[in-house]
Amino acid sequence: MLLVAVAAVRLSTRLGLPSLLVYLALGLLLGEAGLGVQFENVSLTRTLGFIALIVIIAEGGLTARWSTLRPVLGVSLTLATVGVAVSIVVVGVAVHAFLDLGWQLSMLYGAVVASTDAAAVFATLRKLRLPARLVAAVEAESGMNDAPVVIVVVLLSTVGPFPHPWWYEVLLVIYELVVGGAIGLGVGFVGRWVLRRAALPSSGLYPIAVVGLTVLAYAAGAVAHASGFLAVYTAGVVLGNSRLPHRPAILGFADGLAWVAQIGLFVLLGLLASPDRLADVVVPALVVGVALVFFARPLSVLISATPFAVPLRAQAFLAWAGLRGAVPVVLATIPLSAGLPGAERLFDVVFVLVLIFTLIQATTIAPVARALRLISPGEAQELQVETAPLERMGADLLQLEVPPGSKLSGVHLDELRLPVGASVTLVLRDGRGFVPGPDTRLKVGDSLLIVATAAVRDAAERRLRAVSRRGRLARWFAEYGEERG
Repeated sequence: MLLVAVAAVRLSTRLGLPSLLVYLALGLLLGEAGLGVQFENVSLTRTLGFIALIVIIAEGGLTARWSTLRPVLGVSLTLATVGVAVSIVVVGVAVHAFLDLGWQLSMLYGAVVASTDAAAVFATLRKLRLPARLVAAVEAESGMNDAPVVIVVVLLSTVGPFPHPWWYEVLLVIYELVVGGAIGLGVGFVGRWVLRRAALPSSGLYPIAVVGLTVLAYAAGAVAHASGFLAVYTAGVVLGNSRLPHRPAILGFADGLAWVAQIGLFVLLGLLASPDRLADVVVPALVVGVALVFFARPLSVLISATPFAVPLRAQAFLAWAGLRGAVPVVLATIPLSAGLPGAERLFDVVFVLVLIFTLIQATTIAPVARALRLISPGEAQELQVETAPLERMGADLLQLEVPPGSKLSGVHLDELRLPVGASVTLVLRDGRGFVPGPDTRLKVGDSLLIVATAAVRDAAERRLRAVSRRGRLARWFAEYGEERG
């Protein structure tokens, strides 16, 4: 099934379909209406769904660049809190008015679909040439809005009277967000300190350690009754921006795990669904979807983004790019496992909504971005530097490849002006390695091996990035090589 799902990515890319829809279809094909596999374990689905979301959110945090995340942190956090509240209320009122459901169940509908899906957002937006800050805003929102939504869904899934007054629940949401973020920062900074100083015996251990730290952040948040999902995302952002050893290997490992999590999650949700019930909820799903996509989401973006002076064109894109995927379906298993009356129909409605509106939104995001004139021209690839510690020598081994568009091409080695203590020791060109001299001129595709003492490693990286962006006269252009998105 895993091999079929991997092959299906290629097929979905050619057809222009979101891969999550293909995985859901595979789950339906395996299930009771297809090959006949019987699966009704809602509690197991919820548990495995949360595990998959941890991995997916961790990968999103690890790949987020702080330089592009920082300017949009305010608007993303507002979208993940105030925007979520607006969406819950608008959808809840629409469901109460048009589907004639009670207020608790109506607001539960709004809460379940209020959170954007990290997997759907990451998979869709990263294929487009959009402004980095715009993508960062949507990705950061999707990484943070699961936290408040989970709290609200658990509260509204209570059978019987609510155990606490409303103001207590508001304070609980604030506590969970603040403490969850703090725990994530703590785990991230401690993990960075340890991994940058401990030379592990194998490069393959670094990716495992980093992913393990993000899971530790979730566990610590859960023990403290705080938001584990926000702790995961925060820890991932700190670790992903820490210039850890073997960073490309870490990101590649996290990306692979995230794909496995997505495949397993969507196939499992498709397996749990009952196709014979889905036809009966198409109309309610359209009612909820229209209220969400065309009213709740635009209003939440308008209220959340306007105070931050986000242009109207960018707001329009943010409104359309709020993709729903596995997260609402996973959240729908919470009231289902709690035995709340009407929860089974809620699950079916959300499942159909995700199928219909993911297909519509994901396939039209690129045309919408072009219509709003938000597609950015192609840029040179950012320089990727692989680092490996040499513990006994008190040095680090840096490896990089000169990418297309880089202004390292044409620069002589003596023009790099690396700090004292850093030196290019080997160049691999056209499959042949040689020891370079001061007058060696770099070319696109060259692979460089650089030895740098621990004291000057960061300075050497910054200089290489600066020259890659602006050439040998980088400092004349006030370019000092700080990392950016």
